[in-house]
Amino acid sequence: MSKCSDVMTPEPACCLPTDWVDTAAQLMKDMDVGAVPVVDDPQNRHLVGIVTDRDIAVKVVAEERDFKSTLIEEVMALNPVTCRADDDLRTALDAMASHQVRRIPVVNQVGSVVGIIAQADVATRLDEPETVAKIVEEVSHPA
Repeated sequence: MSKCSDVMTPEPACCLPTDWVDTAAQLMKDMDVGAVPVVDDPQNRHLVGIVTDRDIAVKVVAEERDFKSTLIEEVMALNPVTCRADDDLRTALDAMASHQVRRIPVVNQVGSVVGIIAQADVATRLDEPETVAKIVEEVSHPA
C-alpha cells in the first residue's frame, strides 16, 4: 500500500470561514471537486473545517438561504478527519470508512493543509481495483 502523498491532490484550493458560500461553490465548479478545505489564513493554511457540495445543497439550497450572503463558517463542518502525507494510505482509507467521509484533508505537523484525498484520487491513482471497490463500499455504507 502507498503513502498518502502518493495519491493526494497536493495544495488544494482552500477558502476562508468568512468567504461567502458562492466562493466555495465557484471553486468546486472551477476545480471540479466536491469539497474545499476551510483555512484560517491563506498563507499558513491552518485547517479549521471543510465545506462540501452536500453542505451547500442541504444547508443553503434546501433551506432557501442566499448563497451570496451566507458565510462558509455557517455551513462548514468543523474539525474534519485528517491524515498526514507520510501516513500509510491504509490509515487514511480506514479513517474515511469509519467516519463515512469521501474526502480527507492531508495536513502537516502543524495542521496546515498540504493536500486532500478523495475517493476519485484513490480510484484513479491506486492500481488495485479490488482495494478501490472495497473502499468505495466501506465509505458508502452506513456505519
